[in-house]
Amino acid sequence: MADIEAQVRAQAEAAKKAARALSVMPSGAKDKALLAMADTLGKRSEMILHANTLDLEEARDKGLKRSYLDRLMLSEDRLEQMAESLRQTAALPDPVAKGDYSVVRPNGLEIRRVRVPLGVIGIIYEARPNVTAEAAGLCLKSGNAVLLRGGSEAIRSNTAISQVLAQAAYEAGIPEGALQFLETTDRGAVDVMSHLNGLLDVIIPRGGAGLIQRIVEQSSVPVIQTGTGVCHTFVDESADFEMALRIALNAKTSRPSVCNAMETLLVHGGIAEAFLPGLCRAMQQKGVELRGCERTRAICPELAEATEEDWSAEYGDLILAVKVVDDVDAAIEHINRYNTGHSETIVTENLKHAHKFQREVDAAAVYVNASTRFTDGFEFGFGGEIGISTQKLHARGPMGLAELTSTKYLIYGEGQVRE
Repeated sequence: MADIEAQVRAQAEAAKKAARALSVMPSGAKDKALLAMADTLGKRSEMILHANTLDLEEARDKGLKRSYLDRLMLSEDRLEQMAESLRQTAALPDPVAKGDYSVVRPNGLEIRRVRVPLGVIGIIYEARPNVTAEAAGLCLKSGNAVLLRGGSEAIRSNTAISQVLAQAAYEAGIPEGALQFLETTDRGAVDVMSHLNGLLDVIIPRGGAGLIQRIVEQSSVPVIQTGTGVCHTFVDESADFEMALRIALNAKTSRPSVCNAMETLLVHGGIAEAFLPGLCRAMQQKGVELRGCERTRAICPELAEATEEDWSAEYGDLILAVKVVDDVDAAIEHINRYNTGHSETIVTENLKHAHKFQREVDAAAVYVNASTRFTDGFEFGFGGEIGISTQKLHARGPMGLAELTSTKYLIYGEGQVRE
């Protein structure tokens, strides 16, 4: 443990030193580095994909479920998506030094508020190697140094990505030490990171409920909590059936392992008999295991019985809980009881119901007639995301550049003193 503590602390100290220079770098220099980082992902793709293949083979040998393997897997297309995320981040306005408030007080004091980097950000995440590139890019652009600790199942992939990105960034002028990755699978590294007060300014965990809860409970460093995704789709009485089916299939089956995938489908009782049989057939054709409430099973008796635990389950797999509700009020009540504050959607042609749903549902992202799968920093135009915050302090929803900054006040006087 002593060796791990020394390693983690040394890397955090290097990041802290680099953060001071990075915080005042001009936008053009940071953008040049981001573009170089994007290019290197293509140039070094063979090496990165080979490392990923080794991670996948080991994960399969361990018997990890297919949704986990999907999060872990890289391809040429996914590498290009990572590169495009870096390019989009480079094209975004720099939030650093941007003013968002100014006033001249009656005593003549001029007060301005500007955005500043958080400092050194620690990011702890699990099996998704794309997080390595997204986090590095967003932190760099917002003037923050970063200390990354990925999951053990992706150690080779993350090491390869972090090494090529750091080399490209440093060659482009980013201060040495600004992009740090912990090349260890020792879980003790997480414990050390959680107590590096004075070196880390904030920790952002990304992963399952167990990881997030562990960090929140044990960390003495401030934590921005990214939550799990128990997301719902509510098909209202006035919904267009074709639209509702398309949205539900996308929300559940396009990539069931991610946190913005639908886990529970709610259907208005007035259309349940007409809508559910077609929905169930379509889901089953996609390999989805369906679990229904009593009213759902009266219409589709082949479904397994849903238990109380199903309403709060984040399956991360091709499993869907289905419930028939009386009306929009019952849907909102169910969602606010069981959701995790992530993403919710209503399919409806009733504008009054749409506005009511968006006003009363307590979540970071509330949709009308669109799939929850859009809750993503890239899709929101942020270039990428550090995570999707489901808490209400500092940041909520996909966290992009602005959410990686804080503020400070700049005050100009002419000799004023307070009476």
